[in-house]
Amino acid sequence: MLIQFNFKNFKSFRDEATLDMSAAKMTEFSERVVSMGNEKILPVAAIYGANASGKSNVYNAFEYMSEYVVNSFKYGDEEEKFDEYRPTPFLFDELSENADSSFEVYFTIPQDKSEKSYNYGFCVGLEGITEEWLNVKAKTARKYSSVFYRSEDTLDLAGLPENSRDNIAVALEKQVLVISLGAKLKIEKCKAVRDWFFANELADFGDAVTNLFLSRRLPKGFVNDRVVQKKVVEYFSSFDEHIKDFRIEKIQSEGESKEEKYRINALHKKIHSEKMAEIPLGSESAGTLKMFSLYPELQEVLKKGSVFFIDELNARLHPLLVRNFLLTFLNPQINVNHAQLVFTTHDTWQLSNQLLRRDEIWFTEKDEEGISALYSLADFVDEDGGRIRKDESYEKNYLSGKYGAIPALKSIDIFDR
Repeated sequence: MLIQFNFKNFKSFRDEATLDMSAAKMTEFSERVVSMGNEKILPVAAIYGANASGKSNVYNAFEYMSEYVVNSFKYGDEEEKFDEYRPTPFLFDELSENADSSFEVYFTIPQDKSEKSYNYGFCVGLEGITEEWLNVKAKTARKYSSVFYRSEDTLDLAGLPENSRDNIAVALEKQVLVISLGAKLKIEKCKAVRDWFFANELADFGDAVTNLFLSRRLPKGFVNDRVVQKKVVEYFSSFDEHIKDFRIEKIQSEGESKEEKYRINALHKKIHSEKMAEIPLGSESAGTLKMFSLYPELQEVLKKGSVFFIDELNARLHPLLVRNFLLTFLNPQINVNHAQLVFTTHDTWQLSNQLLRRDEIWFTEKDEEGISALYSLADFVDEDGGRIRKDESYEKNYLSGKYGAIPALKSIDIFDR
């Protein structure tokens, strides 16, 4: 489970930002809090904010870290192209523009009976990795112990197997992460961390190209397994009972293409008839296609107990449907493997003390200098110096500006000129 995510000097975030999934000391919805490795961890984080306030940049920062961990061993032989892989720093001041960007996570690994906690992070500079570290803490320990530490002039691999240290020292290049190279060399501690990132799922529904790609993804086994198809129908019935089945037809490939393609029709029951009407899946509503595209990732994260990070979860979905999706993660009887959902949204209907804890609600706000900040409702202090109460109307107060993180609007009067 993700315990904490920290990042700095990334896009609109100049200063360090922290998304903390640790449960604060509060009483609401205590049954959903997961105890793991002496940590109290939350299953959900909802991020609100005005357009261009930095919500998507929180998602992008986690996406960047994940992709660099999984792929960095590929970057070492492309030194002249490293600018393509370097993260976008905060560009509105000269110091930040040339400074390192940093990324760090604290997490536990699903199904780890020892319940160890891990702390992993790295810094990226103009030419490559300037710092990287991995620390581990046993369930009964008070402090983290170092597995390895690397800087521009230091390489301490004392916590890795002795017979692997020389291989890493010889093969490591400045654009490559120790964790990625170690996983490639099948070093168990490195592989465990790399696999944690690999198991997490990310979906950006603010990107039209990504939306198109996701809508074409099929659940594992969907084409040939009737059991899987029936499970998808059951999933659809939670929000749309009109789809009763699917008919899947393989399309003959043209030319030399070896890619298998399929035509999928959703079967709808006809009125006053036992026959079915067939509608191509691509002709279904945008919301139905989005829910179809979410199914494979939802299936995987619930099975693995991993993290599902979604940008713009509410896009094209009814608020009640978003709430139903959210409740899947909040219900301990359904979410038995402690999967987590982190999502950005404008859907204030979910901003309710009947659904979310104060420490599960986050905001992004950008100041006059273009610097974004990330903060939790649990840590928010009002103008009188008081904390937010659990019986407040979160939605009403947010839209009235009490918590900040809303757009500063002016009248659209240009058409009168």
